[in-house]
Amino acid sequence: MANKPGIPKGTRDFSPAEMAKRNYIFNTIREVYALYGFQQIETPAMENLSTLMGKYGDEGDKLLFKVLNSGDFMNKVSDEELSERNPLHLAARFCEKGLRYDLTVPFARYVVMHREELQMPFKRYQIQPVWRADRPQKGRYREFYQCDADVVGSDSLLNEVELMQIIDTVFTRFGVRVDIKINNRKILTGIAETIGAADKIVDITVAIDKLDKIGIDNVNAELREDGLSDEQIAKLQPIIMLSGNNDDKLKTISDVLKDSEVGCKGVEETKFILDVLKTTNIKSKVSFDLTLARGLNYYTGAIFEVKALDVEIGSITGGGRYDNLTGIFGMPGLSGVGISFGADRIFDVLNQLDLYPKESLNATQLLFINFGEKETAYCLPIVSAAREQGIRTEIYPDAVKMKKQMSYANAKAIPFVALAGETEMAEGKITLKNMTTGEQSLVTPDELLKTIKS
Repeated sequence: MANKPGIPKGTRDFSPAEMAKRNYIFNTIREVYALYGFQQIETPAMENLSTLMGKYGDEGDKLLFKVLNSGDFMNKVSDEELSERNPLHLAARFCEKGLRYDLTVPFARYVVMHREELQMPFKRYQIQPVWRADRPQKGRYREFYQCDADVVGSDSLLNEVELMQIIDTVFTRFGVRVDIKINNRKILTGIAETIGAADKIVDITVAIDKLDKIGIDNVNAELREDGLSDEQIAKLQPIIMLSGNNDDKLKTISDVLKDSEVGCKGVEETKFILDVLKTTNIKSKVSFDLTLARGLNYYTGAIFEVKALDVEIGSITGGGRYDNLTGIFGMPGLSGVGISFGADRIFDVLNQLDLYPKESLNATQLLFINFGEKETAYCLPIVSAAREQGIRTEIYPDAVKMKKQMSYANAKAIPFVALAGETEMAEGKITLKNMTTGEQSLVTPDELLKTIKS
């Protein structure tokens, strides 16, 4: 007996129902990106390894899926090299290409290669799969989709405002209540400068983030364990105990950072973004959150993160401002800001809250029963007319027992079934059955189409 086939660990098959839901997510995000003037690009699944290696750190390099060269890939490798069994060295000799690890590095490569063709600022979005040779576990896959949007070639903070509006628009369309959290890398740098602990900013933000769970005394104890002095911890107290609305928090942090030029710049940028957002009729909650410290080695300005309010789940969108996207490819100084929607987590949120519109599932609306050649010939023009009017329509391909055809309709949850036998054909009509109520009516083809569309 042949072995049962399988798929690689960390990958997934998606059923028609799951794909309908995923496409609803992707199409919604795609429509909103386009609404704000972003243009779609795609990059190859494979990039040259020289493009990918060294861009994600040592750990990232290990997680790259590498593609063996075609042909005799061992031709130029010596026996001595093989005997050393150095996996990274051998991979470099055997492989010239790899699967993309994210969408950011390919985007940077794209901008450098096509710089002369691009109108700056360049507003791009990209919805494609990425691959990581990570250890698969719940919620972590080796193949998954990213939904990125970036604006490059502009330092204007209006770009940050617009990206937050995009986040708000997407989740409003989904019907998901979210909290859009915002911080600024410059504020975090200013805090570290002010208390004289520039190397401890990650420890500080991690500890502050636990305030609600463990209380102020335990937070201070943890900071002490992380190597902060009592004087430094004392200076942090107004920050740790930050409360009130966004304006109150900004006023407090502005006072604390008054002697830090970079910190004051971060406060100024954050205040501008929040003040402009007040004029945009944004529907989502927006919170200035000092504990937000994502991508400290990458982001240089505003940082965003989005949490769902009605579901316990991690961040479902994130992003921020960076100053040197293309520097890794020898074209320094190109600033940008971007966001990425977590499609898999959004899928889980919409499932838990049961927020998928029925019409988004793209299921068949109308099935014509097949009674034989004459009946099929009578029905086919009506089938074509239904499809021309946008009604998702099938005709059962085989003239089998009606019970089997009706079972097919039930299994696919098709709401309407059309039947045309000798009686209907003689009158130029069709019997239309509502599969939900069980009601049947004899109608003309035009009446049938109007009924389905209504």
